[in-house]
Amino acid sequence: MTTRDSAHAFMPYPDVPVTHAASGPLAGLSFAVKDLFDVAGYPTSGGQPFVLAMSGVKTETAPTVQRLLDAGARFAGKTVTDELAFSMNGQNAHFGSPINGAAPDRISGGSSSGSASAVSNGLCDFALGSDTGGSVRAPANHCGLVGLRPTHGRVSLRGALDLAPSFDTCGWFARDVATFARVAEVLLRTDPEPLPERGVRLLAPTDVWGLLAPEVLEAQAGPRARIEAALGAAAPVEAVLDGFDAMYWAFRYLQGREAWRTDGALLERFAPPLGPGVADRFAWARSVADEQVTKATAFRARFRAHMTALLGSDGVLILPTMPDVAPLISAGEAGLEDYRNRATRMLCIAGLAGLPQISLPLGSRLGAPLGISLLGPAGSDRSLVRLAEAL
Repeated sequence: MTTRDSAHAFMPYPDVPVTHAASGPLAGLSFAVKDLFDVAGYPTSGGQPFVLAMSGVKTETAPTVQRLLDAGARFAGKTVTDELAFSMNGQNAHFGSPINGAAPDRISGGSSSGSASAVSNGLCDFALGSDTGGSVRAPANHCGLVGLRPTHGRVSLRGALDLAPSFDTCGWFARDVATFARVAEVLLRTDPEPLPERGVRLLAPTDVWGLLAPEVLEAQAGPRARIEAALGAAAPVEAVLDGFDAMYWAFRYLQGREAWRTDGALLERFAPPLGPGVADRFAWARSVADEQVTKATAFRARFRAHMTALLGSDGVLILPTMPDVAPLISAGEAGLEDYRNRATRMLCIAGLAGLPQISLPLGSRLGAPLGISLLGPAGSDRSLVRLAEAL
């Protein structure tokens, strides 16, 4: 596949045969794997040349990847990830920027950029990514794909590189819900806490919707109406606790501390060159203080209790996936960082609460895709996919 990769989605590794089952529920489908996951016969780079140099060729395949192979899916290759998975832009200073198949003049979004690019350009049927702060949901929004951030811990990340383990999740992309649901049957199986079959309470967080600019609200009106027509009118609620800034900084402090704990020793020992934005985020992560982490940890516990009470066993939030369509590739670093910070205020809800969120490509603006999301209680992942199928 890498020799036919005009989208720059795949890592330029030599092709190594990866065996898959001759039959199974995913037979006939091909899939790509974000280069955080181990695949026997390949190295794992994490989007960073020093990590690649130290990786060696792996002898074992990550269990989640192996489950897909055992279900009959064919491995297409390993995809580019933003450096150390600590970005949301889809631009890797070392391995290039995968092309957004739905809007080539706009960023693909990171850090699962290569996976989203491979699917949106039709180079494979589905692809694995990871989502810590939005790295599946953002590319899904940008590239016109279905993408899920699962309940934290629902899909195994064994055999994958960490960023911030208390937030890291394994998700995936597909161009259509039918294909996405086939993968869900393999990776999710039965929900431990399914949503009721006789209907859900659709909830619209007015505080989150209030972050959108008027032109984006207008573009989201049709997709929101379509969902409400199918699931019932959404009752207004407030999802935010103590204001957006409190949530934003709690997430940032916890993610930053964990990211430095994961990669700090490497960065201090070798001082590898880091790409724009990534270097700044790690420098900031190093400075996070114990007192900030303690307060953020207490906030996260309160926020999880708040969201558990809000959703109950049958509540589903309808909310915008991102503040807008993908920024243009020509946008400067300052503009991209501003977009990232605005997006984090939306994306941190699922991350702080450890909840599943599925992004659906139901809208568009300026000729580019625009996603809308459903967020459910912990353990309702497969139910959310079924709601997507019903839509």
